[in-house]
Amino acid sequence: MTTSRLATWIALAVTLITAALILLAIFALPASAGDVPRQALAHRSALIRAARSELGLAAPVATLAAQVHTESRWREDARSAVGAQGLGQIMPDTATWLGEIRPDLGLADAWNPGWALRALCAYDAWLLDRIRAASARDRWQMTLASYNGGLGWLFKDRALAARSGLDPGRWDGQVAVVNAGRSKAAWRENRDYPRQVQKFEPLYASWGRGVLR
Repeated sequence: MTTSRLATWIALAVTLITAALILLAIFALPASAGDVPRQALAHRSALIRAARSELGLAAPVATLAAQVHTESRWREDARSAVGAQGLGQIMPDTATWLGEIRPDLGLADAWNPGWALRALCAYDAWLLDRIRAASARDRWQMTLASYNGGLGWLFKDRALAARSGLDPGRWDGQVAVVNAGRSKAAWRENRDYPRQVQKFEPLYASWGRGVLR
């Protein structure tokens, strides 16, 4: 084989290997990292209406859509290992409580996608009203952590942060780094939750504004 022909075959082999590696990298990416689930499009209008009803015309729709994405990937029949249900992954006790304090949302039913979206937005609004923070971003990060793990735990973590010389009004590097007593697994899941919502927020930029970036 001549030197020129050998060089040609080597170049072809390098090109094929490079193409194969690129394809492997593409197919290794989870679909959720870059795609809006088809199911989400069917609920877009309902989420926007619920968001504006509960949080005003400037509601961070992209953030809320990313929250639903994080919770259920927009699957109406999603059920977690601990019993959370529906699009908003709302626990039965929380659904009952929301039905009592907000009967105007309709019959409390976490499996009903319309109610689930209204309830998610209403619960976020309820939490926001009870949280003060250094910035809108910090406030939303704390709201999301509370949606995931409970407002009581947020208050305990903030109190511990203050006692530790940290800023209880800031999330990243402050409240987020302390643990007032949760199990390590529960604490890690809770701290990851706002990060997951932030990761998916850009997918929904065309739906409305976001507050986490």
